[in-house]
Amino acid sequence: MGFSTTHLLLLLLVVVLLFGSGKISSLMGDVAKGIKSFKKGMQDDETPEPQDAPPRSIEHEARTGETRRDTTKSG
Repeated sequence: MGFSTTHLLLLLLVVVLLFGSGKISSLMGDVAKGIKSFKKGMQDDETPEPQDAPPRSIEHEARTGETRRDTTKSG
C-alpha cells in the first residue's frame, strides 16, 4: 500500500494547481537565501581572536612571582 508513480504525479499536479508555479519558485528562492544567510552567519562566528597579547593564567603569575596585595581596608 505504497505510493505509485501515478499517485506522486497527481499529488504534484495538485500542489502546482494550489500554489502556482511562480509561488513555488519564489519559495525555493527564499529557502536558498536563508541557507546562504545561515552559512554566512556560521562563518562569522568562527573569526579568530586577536593575538596581540598572550592570555594570562594563574600558572604564569605563580612562575613569575607576581603577587597581588589586598588594598581594601577592613574594619
